[in-house]
Amino acid sequence: MSDDGIRSDWATKDFYKELGVAKTASQDEIKKAYRKLARANHPDSHPGDTARHEKFKAVAEAYDVVGDPEKRKKYDQARELFSRGGFPAGGGFGGGGFGGGVNVEDLLRDRAGGGGGFGDLFGDLFGGGFSAGRRANRPARGGDLETTATIGFTEALEGVTVALRISSEGACSTCNGTGGKPGTRPHACPVCEGTGFVTASVGGAFSMNETCPSCGGRQLVYDDPCPSCRGTGTGQATRTIQAKIPAGVKDGQRIRLRGKGAPGANGGPAGDLYVTVKVTQHRVFGRKGDNLTVDVPVSFPELALGAEVKVPTMGGSAVTLRIPPGTPNGRTFRVRGKGAARPDGTRGDLLATVEVQVPATLDAEAKAALEAYAAATANSSLRAGLFEDAT
Repeated sequence: MSDDGIRSDWATKDFYKELGVAKTASQDEIKKAYRKLARANHPDSHPGDTARHEKFKAVAEAYDVVGDPEKRKKYDQARELFSRGGFPAGGGFGGGGFGGGVNVEDLLRDRAGGGGGFGDLFGDLFGGGFSAGRRANRPARGGDLETTATIGFTEALEGVTVALRISSEGACSTCNGTGGKPGTRPHACPVCEGTGFVTASVGGAFSMNETCPSCGGRQLVYDDPCPSCRGTGTGQATRTIQAKIPAGVKDGQRIRLRGKGAPGANGGPAGDLYVTVKVTQHRVFGRKGDNLTVDVPVSFPELALGAEVKVPTMGGSAVTLRIPPGTPNGRTFRVRGKGAARPDGTRGDLLATVEVQVPATLDAEAKAALEAYAAATANSSLRAGLFEDAT
């Protein structure tokens, strides 16, 4: 969805209510509320819980707006106009549907050169048609881009910088964005007479400026369009960027890299790049949230009699696991601080699960010892409980 598309329904959503904070909340209070809700509803912690997934998306959208001071200011202005009836909730004008005591003449004063009025606000929020000529060549933010990066298990734990090859729409390399055939000269657009906009009626006594459909707001046109971009001034550009993947990133996590998206128009800022991280599996270790997991092969005597076994850790020295006598198969031991790194600098734990390994072959001595053990425990009723309620 474009940036304008996202902004067009800002005024119909209560982002403060979504985050559970007051309109007067500080930026720190908003950040704390978002982090709390994001942790409570994160998809990784609640797989398959659609309601929590939707809540996570909603609070992320809310924080993206009110968590940014500039966006928050524009959002508050739009909400104020809506609450006063200054603009219909559907976003259209209809038959002159302004009401609620709003001074329409003040709102439209920038059409007479006053600046800073209704046209400025709604042009920024909704990409609207007010003062379209003046806005046609203003700086515009570039679009957001999506890509995927595959990294190793160890790289995900320690963090890594990867090279990403990105293709995005930018200025045509043949005409440098002018839209004209190289070597030719432009002239004023005959449709808008070089203003970049045309005037259209919106009903009643009202009219609004729209971007000129002939020149696209550029004010100038070429008789001979560029053969590469066919007069659009845009083309596909490929570039390589260095993306820093933070330590502790999870498989499937989406990372936002500000300013690494498509370049802006007319000197505007670049959009953002969203990188979905894919993490390859490790031969020994697994992962569960911020904790690492490892299966530890043990023998029956080690569980029955107790033992001390060495267990590897990721990127560090081995630790000794003390197994008490009579430990059941499949028990998990926790080794604190040997897991994945967290954003706050702490680390998760290592979860070591003991698994009895049954030998495929036995030598004569081992076989005799086991037969002696079987004879010594022949009177035990291990499976008696299976038949208590079977009939």
